[in-house]
This record gives sequence, C-alpha cells and structure tokens, in this order.
Amino acid sequence: MKATLSGIFAPITTPFDNEEVSLKQFRSNMQKYKKTPLSGIFVLGSNGESKSLTESEKLSLLEVVLAKRGNHQMIMAGTGHESTRQTISFSKKVARMGVDCVSVVTPSYFKKQMTDDALIAMYTEVAEALTVPVIIYNAPGFTGVTVSPKVIKALASHPNIAGMKDSSTGNMSSYLLAAQGCDFNVLAGTVSTLLPSMLLGATGGVVSLANAFPASSCELFDRYMAGDMAGARKLHNTLYALNQSVSGSFGVAGVKYAMELGGFHGGDPRKPLLPLKEKDKESIRAAAKAAGMI
Repeated sequence: MKATLSGIFAPITTPFDNEEVSLKQFRSNMQKYKKTPLSGIFVLGSNGESKSLTESEKLSLLEVVLAKRGNHQMIMAGTGHESTRQTISFSKKVARMGVDCVSVVTPSYFKKQMTDDALIAMYTEVAEALTVPVIIYNAPGFTGVTVSPKVIKALASHPNIAGMKDSSTGNMSSYLLAAQGCDFNVLAGTVSTLLPSMLLGATGGVVSLANAFPASSCELFDRYMAGDMAGARKLHNTLYALNQSVSGSFGVAGVKYAMELGGFHGGDPRKPLLPLKEKDKESIRAAAKAAGMI
C-alpha cells in the first residue's frame, strides 16, 4: 500500500462565513488549486482548523476536494484523533470516500504518556486496519509531542506507512537516517525548511504558503529538481522571509489573509482564533509586495 510522496502539497484552509463553513468559497478555492502544479492537497490539517470542525463538516469538505481536485493531485486527509479507535474509525470513512492516503497527527492530550512504545503501537495498529497508506504527522509546535528517530526506525519499513510530514525543527537528518534503506518519504512541514530538507533527502513539502502562492512554492521545488541551485537558493530566501511574516508571525489567520492577497478566499479563522488587526494585515501586505507576490 506504499504511496510515493513527492512535490508540493497545500494544507488547505477552511473558509467561514459568520462562523459557518462556506462550501461555496471552498469550491472556488479548489477550482483554482486544481489548475496549479501542486502535487497534492492536504485537507483537514492544522491550517484547515480541523480541530475546530465537526465530523459532518469534515466529510462535506472532503467531498468537495475529491470532486474538484486536479487529475495530477494526490489527496491526503488528516484523520488523527486522541484514541486509536477513533482514528481508525474516521480513517476508514475517508478511505471509503477515495482519499489517496491519511495523515495521522500524534495524540497529545496525554502527552506525557506518548512514549515511543505507545506511538509505535498506535501507528502500527492504524496502518494495519486501513486499506490506504498512513502518513505520520509530526507537529510538536501544536501537540507538544515530538516523534523520535526510534519511532521512525521502527515504522519506516511497515508496508502501509508511506512516510511522514515533519513540522519540527532540527530533526530532519535524524529522521532520514532512521528511515534509510526503507521505502519511506519525508516531507518538510514548512517552506522555510523545504530547500534544506530536500538537500538532505526530503522529497517535497506540505507548506502553508502554497495556500496563497502555490506557483512560487512549486517553482522552488522545480528549480531544485532541475539542478538550478542558484535559482532555488534565491527563491528560498524570498519565500523564507515572506513565510516568517505570514504563518511564522500570525499562524492560520495570517495564512488566510495572504490567501486573499493571492486571489483566494481566506477570511477569518473560527473562534477562539482571533482575526487579524489592520496593522497586521498591512504587515503581511508589505511582505508580499516586497517578495514580488503582489
């Protein structure tokens, strides 16, 4: 059941209209994303505010993504819950709908008990219960749980665990070393680490900046793959600075405003996340202009 993970994935956001999911705006965004060179769409992730969505909302969004995706695009769905049982149950639902793979974030409420053995057991049980490949989602900035190289070494050879999305800092080398010799792809979790990660052996990235400026994010990947290191380094520096002013400073709300500058529907996040202040919007607008995006 292994899947090849390569290229740029956009961890798409969820538009809201007066706190309600706007499927109309979501369809409009997907109609545009399908025409981009994005290799894949990651739906129901952190940028999608998955933790703030009901299950019915999640399934409605996924229906749109599956109907509107480009033929060249892989669909990855976030299915992680706090219990192994819930994760398997929801993962089976989205697998029946037709996703290509599921991304499972580490449980985090009982973070002190999320030992290597607990994580290995959880991911193994999930992988063996599903008919679609599993992606390990390492997001310690959100969860407070960092997947160890020991866990990756134990799981990388599993026939139904295809890889991981790594949104941690400074662990890429150890993960790639732990998975050496296995059919296991590692994706960078931000455009800020995309180029350095690919130099080490990562096969692409799931990057929030691709929500707003997908062409530029894909161009960085393409330049690297074509061997244009000078061009890749120059574009990396531009996107790194821009990303620090968007997601790095303002999180989901910043990404959503950058999307509006890029011609997509962004809007405000769902409470308790707060909307941006005008001065923050101006800061992002200035950064996007300096980067030549608008």
